[in-house]
Amino acid sequence: MAFEPRQTSYRGRIVTHAARIFPKLETWLETEREQVALWAPVGLGAGIIAWFLLLNPAQWLAFCCFALGVAALGALSPGSGRLRHILIAGAVLAAIGCLLIWGKAALLGQPPLARATFVDMTARVQSVRAVPAQDMVRAMLRPLDAPALPTMVRVNIPVEDVPDGLGKGAVIRFRTRLMPPAPPAVPGAYDFAARAYFQGIGATGKALKPITVLEPTREAPPLRARLFAHILEQVEGPAEGIAVALATGDQGAISEADAEAMRRSGLAHLLSISGLHVTALIGATIFLLMRVMAISRRAALDLPLMLIAAGGGALVGIGYTWLTGAEVPTVRSCIAALLVLGGLALGRDAITLRLVATGALIVLLLWPESLVGPSFQMSFAAVTAIVALAEHRRFRAFAAAREEHWLRKCARALAVTLATGLVVELVLMPIALFHFHKAGLLGAFANLIAIPLTTFVVMPLEVLALLFDLAGLGAPFWWMTGHALDLLLALAHGVAASPLATLLAPAMRPGLFGMVIAGLLWCLLWRTRWRWLGLPPVVVGVALVLSAPSPDLLVTGDGRHVAIRSGGGMAILRDRAGDYVRDTLSESAGYEGDLSAIADLPTARCSTDLCALNATDAAGRAWRLLMTRSDMLIERPVFEQACAQSDIVISDRRLPRWCRPRWLRIDRWLLARTGGLSISLAQGEVHTVHRPGDEHPWIATPQPRKRRPSRQL
Repeated sequence: MAFEPRQTSYRGRIVTHAARIFPKLETWLETEREQVALWAPVGLGAGIIAWFLLLNPAQWLAFCCFALGVAALGALSPGSGRLRHILIAGAVLAAIGCLLIWGKAALLGQPPLARATFVDMTARVQSVRAVPAQDMVRAMLRPLDAPALPTMVRVNIPVEDVPDGLGKGAVIRFRTRLMPPAPPAVPGAYDFAARAYFQGIGATGKALKPITVLEPTREAPPLRARLFAHILEQVEGPAEGIAVALATGDQGAISEADAEAMRRSGLAHLLSISGLHVTALIGATIFLLMRVMAISRRAALDLPLMLIAAGGGALVGIGYTWLTGAEVPTVRSCIAALLVLGGLALGRDAITLRLVATGALIVLLLWPESLVGPSFQMSFAAVTAIVALAEHRRFRAFAAAREEHWLRKCARALAVTLATGLVVELVLMPIALFHFHKAGLLGAFANLIAIPLTTFVVMPLEVLALLFDLAGLGAPFWWMTGHALDLLLALAHGVAASPLATLLAPAMRPGLFGMVIAGLLWCLLWRTRWRWLGLPPVVVGVALVLSAPSPDLLVTGDGRHVAIRSGGGMAILRDRAGDYVRDTLSESAGYEGDLSAIADLPTARCSTDLCALNATDAAGRAWRLLMTRSDMLIERPVFEQACAQSDIVISDRRLPRWCRPRWLRIDRWLLARTGGLSISLAQGEVHTVHRPGDEHPWIATPQPRKRRPSRQL
C-alpha cells in the first residue's frame, strides 16, 4: 500500500488501464499505418468547420490556442508512438484550417450591403451570363463613384431590357433596388449570403429600365459564352439545356422542371462537370492520340507513346476545367486525373484513397469555404466511397477480369455497377438530407442506364458535333445528340414520377449531421474490422433524422410568409407566393405536396388584413394563431383584443408593445435579430436562422427604423 499504484487509488486505476489500452492502440495504428495519412484533410477540415460553427473572433482565437495547446501537450508527452504524432499533426492542421478560412474571410470577402436601398447606379460590367431558363441575363457590376455601395454587385436584367453593347468592360447606368444577399429564409434553407460573401458579391438586385449604355463593350464574348450560344442554336427543345451543361458546366438553360426531375431521379450529378465528364474526355483523348501515333512505325517503336498521350490528356483536362468555370467538382476531378496520369506515367497504381486525400487537401487550401457546401461534400464522399469499395479485397476479387462467357461477364459488370451505385447512394443520403432535405432512392438503378448513355453516346456525339461544326457539317451529330438527351430526360422524368423516387426529411441539426459524417469517414478510411465502429453513429443519426417530427410552423425572415401544418398537409398564409418560397418552405418541413391557403382551412377566419387560425399540435393541445397579411392599419381596440386572445402573433411589421400574446410575438424587430423561424408546438422548440452573438462577416442585421408610437397597428 505504500507504493503506487495503490489498490484504492483512482489515479492508479487510470494509469493501469491506460497502460493496457495504449499498447493495443499503437498496435492497431501500426496495422493501419497506410491509412493514417488519409486523415490529414479531416484535420484541416475540422478547423474550417470550427470557424463556421463558432460565433466570433474571440472563440476562433480560443480554438486556435486550444489546438496549438493540444499539439504542445502531445509534443511534451513521453514516447514516440503513432498516436502522439497523430495528435500533434491533427491539432496543428486544425489550427491551420481555422486560420486559413479566417484569413481568407478577412482579406478577400465582400461585406454585404447594410440595408435595402433604391439607387441610380453607374457601373462597369465585369461579366455577363445568360440564363435562358429564367428569361434574363445576370451581370456582375463594379459601381463607379459610389463609395457607399459594395465593390461588386450582381444584377438581373430581363431579356427584353438588355441593351446593345452590354458586355465585359461596358459602362451602364440604370435604377435598381439593391438588397443584401439573402440569408436562409428558414432554418436549414440555402444560405446564399455566405456563398456570396466569398464570391465577392455585396448586393443583388434587378435592373429597371431604361438601361443606358455609356460605354459599349470592346471585348468579344468569352469562349464559354460563345460555346453556350452556339449549342443553344444547334439543339432544340428541353435537351438544349442539358447539352449546354455537359459542354460548359452552365446550367442556366435547364428548365426548373427538368432540373427537379434530374435531382429526384439521382441523375443531377450528370449536370455538374465532375469525374465522369473529365475522365471520359481525357480517356477519349488518350485513346485517339495512341491510335494516331501508332500509325507511324518509328513513333511506335522509338517514342514513349503512353507518356505523350498522358501529357495530351492532361492538357485537354486542364483546358476543359478552365472552359467550364473551374467549379469545385471539376477542379477536384482535374487534380485527380492529373495524379492518375502521373501515376500511370511512373508505372504505379494511382487509383487510391491517397489520391482522393491529396485532391481534397489542394481544394481546401485554395477554397476552404467550399467545405461547407454540398458540392464539395457530395463530390468527395462519392469518390471516397467508390475507391474504398474498389480497394476492398472481396469486391476487388469479384470485379477482377477473368476468362468467362460473355453473358456472365456482362452480368458481373452489371452487378459491379449496381453495387457501386448503391454504396454511393447510401453514402450520399445523409448529405442530401442535410442540404436538400430529400435523398434519392432509385438513383442507383437509373444510373445503370444514364451513365453509359452519357459516357458512350451523348458526350462522344456532342464532341463530334462540335468538331464537325468547324467545317459546317455538325448538323447530323447534333440531331443524334438531341435525341439521346431526350432519352435521358425521359428516363429522369419517369424515375422522378415514382412515389419511391425520393426520401423526405425535415431540416437536420448540424450536430447530428456531424456525427453521421464522422461515422462515415471512420468506415471509409480504415481497413481493419474496427472500421465498423463508425456504423452505429451513422445508423442512429439517419434513424433520428427520419423519425424526427416535422416543424409545425415556419416563418420566413421577412415575416411575410408563414406555413403551418394542418392535418395531413401544409398551408401558406399568402397563396400568391412564388414557387421559390413554396419550395423552400416545403423542403424545410420535409413535405412533398401542394401548399394550400390558410384562408381555406375550416378552422381559419381571415379578412383582408388579418388571419386567425385554431391549430392543434401532436400532443392534442389547441393553439390560436394571429397573422397580418396586408399593410393596412388596424384600429387598436380590435387588434389589442385579438392579440390577447392569441398564443402566437406573426407580422412582417413592427408590433406595438400593447400587443401581448400568451406565448410568442413575432414581428419585424424580432426577425431582424433571429432570421427565419422553425417552431415545433408540441415540444415548445423555436429554431432560428441567426444565432445570438454571431459575428460572421456576411451576416447583416440592420435595425428597423424607429417610428413614433401609434394607436393603430
